Amino acid sequence: MKNFNIRKRLLDGLSFGFLLATAYFSIFMKTRQELEAGIFEASLMAFLFFAMGALASLLLDRSGVQTLGGQIFRSSQIRDPQEATPWHTTFWGLQLIVTFAVLVASGIFVTEVSIRELMSEDGFQGAVRIFKGITSPNFEILPKGILAIIETIFIALISTVFAVPVAFLLAFFSAKNLTRGSFKGAAVYTLLRSLSNMTRSIEPIIWAIIFSVWVGIGPFAGALSLMLHSIASLTKQYSEIIECVDDGPIEGIRSTGAGTVQVVWFAVVPQIILPYVSFTIYRWDINVRMATVIGLVGGGGIGQLLMQYQGLAKWPEVGCLVLLITIVVWSMDAASSYIREALK
Repeated sequence: MKNFNIRKRLLDGLSFGFLLATAYFSIFMKTRQELEAGIFEASLMAFLFFAMGALASLLLDRSGVQTLGGQIFRSSQIRDPQEATPWHTTFWGLQLIVTFAVLVASGIFVTEVSIRELMSEDGFQGAVRIFKGITSPNFEILPKGILAIIETIFIALISTVFAVPVAFLLAFFSAKNLTRGSFKGAAVYTLLRSLSNMTRSIEPIIWAIIFSVWVGIGPFAGALSLMLHSIASLTKQYSEIIECVDDGPIEGIRSTGAGTVQVVWFAVVPQIILPYVSFTIYRWDINVRMATVIGLVGGGGIGQLLMQYQGLAKWPEVGCLVLLITIVVWSMDAASSYIREALK
């Protein structure tokens, strides 16, 4: 019940607080420059609006009104099967509609959506010119492009191969069902999960920039950046698979007096090996596509070649490279899908 109330207050605080903040900024016409200049003031206002939203949720709850937070997070509560009131006529339904509408309107404003710019004749003609160049590929650079795409594939392969054993080991210490029961285990779980989340939150292209400065521009920097990101992503995926295993075999092995390593090896590993293989193949597929992007910042592979031709506005050459990338990505996706299907 305590967790239910906290999550309800959090969601309602965000919803009502966002609506209050939107109303405030609309009335006083606060601009982005003003917010950047007064970052402390903006942060204080954001906290104040959230607190006011949470307070509004509390007052409505005491008045017997069902808010959006209460509706979403009451899965553990008793639901009335006879509820026949249309959702859009309820308070929480109205709250959902208004919040979504304001979110969309704010998104349109922030992203500066402009139909006039989209229909601009000069801009459209420029886009058509680039598209014509890309769709008329220059196959004279095909040998160079093939060598670059091979390098891209191997960047993805090496980064995946080196990431898998590290992620395999860390996943057992990042699974809640294997680390609960002791303070040390909980501390290790929290530390690894935090590091994994922070590492994954930094895009591979940023890691590629860092490693390009560290080890120099080239495929090694690209492989390192993808390996680091893959370790964090696979650790999360692997650990979540472990958390979903059947507890029966674990309890059975423990009842024989087996140690922790024996429990993991004989009760957990047999249940996770096939999903692990499937996720690993899928990760290699992802890394092939990511390897193309990180080449734009010096990570080697076809992305680096693509950046060179794009910078020179050689669109037929870009079209040839795009065609190569499309063929490889499509082939990898088809192959990985087939292998994952065969492993089921």
